[in-house]
Amino acid sequence: MGPIWGIDLGGTKIEGVILEDRESANVLKRLRIPTEAQQGYEHIINQIVRLVEVMTSETGIKPSRVGIGTPGTIEPFSGVMKNSNTTCLNGMPFKRDIERALGITVNMANDANCFTIAEATLGAVKDNVPDAKVVFGIIMGTGVGGGLVVDGKIISGRHGIGGEWGHNFLDESGGDCYCGKTGCVEKILSGPNLEKYYENIMGIPRKLKEIIKRHHEGEDEVATKTVHRLLHFFGKSFANIINVVDPDAVVIGGGVGNIDLLYTEGAWEVEKNIFNHTLETPFLKPKLGDSAGVFGAALL
Repeated sequence: MGPIWGIDLGGTKIEGVILEDRESANVLKRLRIPTEAQQGYEHIINQIVRLVEVMTSETGIKPSRVGIGTPGTIEPFSGVMKNSNTTCLNGMPFKRDIERALGITVNMANDANCFTIAEATLGAVKDNVPDAKVVFGIIMGTGVGGGLVVDGKIISGRHGIGGEWGHNFLDESGGDCYCGKTGCVEKILSGPNLEKYYENIMGIPRKLKEIIKRHHEGEDEVATKTVHRLLHFFGKSFANIINVVDPDAVVIGGGVGNIDLLYTEGAWEVEKNIFNHTLETPFLKPKLGDSAGVFGAALL
């Protein structure tokens, strides 16, 4: 089994990696270049081609296929991109056009799926629950998303939205979501929306990290109210995932995932709401950091 190639397409940077093989995180080559998305769709394709050409030239390793992690996902029925915050990709046959430009087969998945398969195969799940067959990966940051991996394979689903718990209905208080629905998980549990909740009550904007600190200091009732909102609704929302999927392990990424309380009090809130008298599911912090996306792309 030879080297594998992955590319992580972000809004500001495109990162490529060549791993020695599927069994290790040994990096043979890693390179980042700017996305320059403001220059449009064709420019993004050209940047990916340039990245592959430079990495090939510098290593002498020519890819026969490449995995690409994307913002958004490919619509299975039409083959076009959807749900991407790099908006010039939406509605475009991105996979087909990249394959034509590179002249090789390309496998694609969204960034949450790439995060999940990387942590399941090479990261926190492999280290802590090596016999795990079903893994759910959570992204809680600017947005909320997720990925589902079963027996080392991504479950993307018929519509390409497998794992997208961030747009399940949670509570009317979340208000209108960009997706057109109301009260989505993302509108309550994402970092910006937790900060907005605090500011709406307190009248003072604060970053989530400071809100958490003020909660621990015990002198800011609104900070504590914000934290309790996070934990309460995390329990309500994620219990549904446990009831339906019952994963062997859960790994939490994104900025909100750095909050230690999620792994203790947050898990207790989940336990209150699941269809079982105990919660045995391990909630894990990620191991691979910002490498998870590009490693996961390689594993595609």
